[in-house]
Amino acid sequence: MSTPWIHRYAQRTQRMTSSMIRELLKLIAQPDLISFAGGLPAPELFPVEEIKEAVETVLTIKGAKALQYSTTEGYPPLRDMLVRHMKRYGIVVDIDNVLITSGSQQALDLIGKILINTGDKILTEHPSYLGAIQAFTMYGADYVTVPIDDDGVIPESLEVGLRAGPKFMYLLPNFQNPTGVTISAGRRRELVLLADRYGIPIIEDDPYGQLRYEGDHIKPLVVIDAECLECQHNGRYSGNVIYMSTFSKTLAPGLRLGWIVAPKEVIHRLVQAKQGTDLHSSTIDQMVAYEVGRGGFIDRHVQHLREVYGNRRKVMLDALARAFPDPSLGVRWTRPQGGLFLWIELPDWMDTSELLKTAVKEKVAFVPGTPFYPNGGGRNTMRLNFSYGTEAMIEEGIARLGRVVTQQIARRNAAVAAVGDTITT
Repeated sequence: MSTPWIHRYAQRTQRMTSSMIRELLKLIAQPDLISFAGGLPAPELFPVEEIKEAVETVLTIKGAKALQYSTTEGYPPLRDMLVRHMKRYGIVVDIDNVLITSGSQQALDLIGKILINTGDKILTEHPSYLGAIQAFTMYGADYVTVPIDDDGVIPESLEVGLRAGPKFMYLLPNFQNPTGVTISAGRRRELVLLADRYGIPIIEDDPYGQLRYEGDHIKPLVVIDAECLECQHNGRYSGNVIYMSTFSKTLAPGLRLGWIVAPKEVIHRLVQAKQGTDLHSSTIDQMVAYEVGRGGFIDRHVQHLREVYGNRRKVMLDALARAFPDPSLGVRWTRPQGGLFLWIELPDWMDTSELLKTAVKEKVAFVPGTPFYPNGGGRNTMRLNFSYGTEAMIEEGIARLGRVVTQQIARRNAAVAAVGDTITT
């Protein structure tokens, strides 16, 4: 029986898609399956006791305020704490440049809501973050994609993309999701200058910036923009970059707290958009995050995360070197300096969506790369997460996945050899 609702949805719903990763996590929820599919922090590292203590403190001292409506911009002490924290990374702004959001996914949605008209072109890396593609597509975006290498977005290709007249460019400079690649310092300056030359703003998404395991900190694009364009006056930023980050990777994703840094006039528009969405982010969650963070705990906690995740990254890289086919067979992977992910490219003829079916039978899972390409592609790629599993799980899971890939390549080579023998005879 047909339903009348099919004729009632807004036209924009035709562009709506489900997150492949969310759907995949439902399918592979098996107790004996080792999954590298989610972008999940390690739950055993969540600061449960510290958050519990903070909740008790907030409810005891400011319970009525914590349970009440609040301002759209966010809890002022939390915003002020973020201003002080970001200053250590060179981001010099004041509280009026900061908006608290319900996770960085809401930040992406709000940015799409105030900037994108149907048919606007958005420039992204190739591949790019699935959540951003999902959010921007909802508002009718089309995409101009720019290839990346081990040093991030390629400047020559970027300039070609900018000539297409995108509304803005969306970039993840640090330990990109999905590839784990970081844009080098030299390229960051070059792309900021290109953005200024072509008059194209930058959305800088930085959820993983604090999770660096090797190498030196590189200035954020928002800092380079302020330095190059001299657009920072009396502590207020007024430049060409909208910066965003989150507490999901440094405290807990269940708090659903992120933030946006932007020129004051942009914050004003984002506030208006947020008022029509949820009025404000959870008051109690913001107050709890502030209570946990105000004594320096987040810094100590992040240092612990770096140690654990850094070790897990090393275990995965070492396991890949042992278990996966030789690079001469067309297999390569990234070596991220931080973040939660690495990226694998397989021979061009392989289809990782099909490979996943075999892998799940062997009790191991990953995310096929295709959904990270807004204009298609990536059929032979996959994303692996190394933060969630224990070191033992990572070693066993990579061994299983290595066997699956090796067997696929061996079968292909045998089939090609058999065809060659037939032609010869």
